[in-house]
Amino acid sequence: MIFDTHCHFNHEDLYQDVDMYLERAINAGVKRFMVVGYDKESSLKAIELAEKHEEIYAIIGYHPTEIHNLSEEDFNEVMKLLNHPKVKAIGEIGLDYHWEKEENLIKEQKEYFIRQINIANEHNLPISIHCRDAIQDTLNILKEHPVKCGGVMHCYSGPKELLEEFYKLGFYISLGGPVTYKNARVPKEVAERVRLDRLLVETDSPYLPPHPFRGQQNEPSYITYVVEEIARLKNISKEEIEKATFENACGLFKI
Repeated sequence: MIFDTHCHFNHEDLYQDVDMYLERAINAGVKRFMVVGYDKESSLKAIELAEKHEEIYAIIGYHPTEIHNLSEEDFNEVMKLLNHPKVKAIGEIGLDYHWEKEENLIKEQKEYFIRQINIANEHNLPISIHCRDAIQDTLNILKEHPVKCGGVMHCYSGPKELLEEFYKLGFYISLGGPVTYKNARVPKEVAERVRLDRLLVETDSPYLPPHPFRGQQNEPSYITYVVEEIARLKNISKEEIEKATFENACGLFKI
């Protein structure tokens, strides 16, 4: 059994045909899904899908590039839904310096990141972190503002040397499509070194499709390619990867 810990059935590219994509994934061995929000609309859709499908759970929150000009009303509307029984974490939250490089925007990203960490602690929830070109600032904030229930580094792109730092802070390392890319040296090094009891897998669909689907739309059924590549890199069976990552996800998200 496989647990896709980060997918976007709530994205317009998948939402209209979600039953089809869900069936294909289940037939491929994916038995649980975390549908992750990134703004108000996507968070509401994540909950809607979780209510409709037993296999789906929701993560809700505000992505770092979605917090500018965010109204308090919209922010609070999403945060009020954290007590929903199928909401299992706050996310995807964090820092993104790839798309936003202006100091005032970075400052606002940090403020909302810390704010959502504090809310996660109030609700005893883990967090799902989006981190792009901001690994050191992300790590510094997590050290300064510890997360009581830990969380996951979604589609981890940092170096293998920082893995221990994230373990100490209660975080799991999630790998997706990039680990299958032929020239992706860093994700492959991470896959080799990451502890099995701290590993999760994901698709981030419709983004980041694995090889051989690069340039196409990703979907949760493709997670099998991620599992197989990690198993190859670790020189263990894909069944061991599936079992460990499924149990890790259920433990983190209290399922």
